[in-house]
Amino acid sequence: MSTPPPPPWKATPTTTGLRAAEPAPPAPVVGEPKGVARKGVHTALRPAPQQADGRYPIAWLHIRAPRGAVPTATSRCLCGWDRSAAGRDQILALIEAHAAHRDLCPLRSSQEERAAA
Repeated sequence: MSTPPPPPWKATPTTTGLRAAEPAPPAPVVGEPKGVARKGVHTALRPAPQQADGRYPIAWLHIRAPRGAVPTATSRCLCGWDRSAAGRDQILALIEAHAAHRDLCPLRSSQEERAAA
């Protein structure tokens, strides 16, 4: 009686024919030197350099108007001002309040006093 052959999905163990792995052939050299694109990405992802005059943002007005949905907006300031609105009319009122807050903000007025001095 002979043993049946193994099914085709099973690997047959062999002890002959073992050899060391060979290194892959070198890739063909085409185009730009290797690493050029990576260097470009690093410079593109760096933050913008700070302005030398000492100015920095203290208030933000963020308006979101997705197609087919109700627009929303937020107005925030480092002094603690935090307002939000939904709908066209309320957003227009928030824009006016944000502009008026610029004149009343204690952080902004102190910056203007420092710049005048």
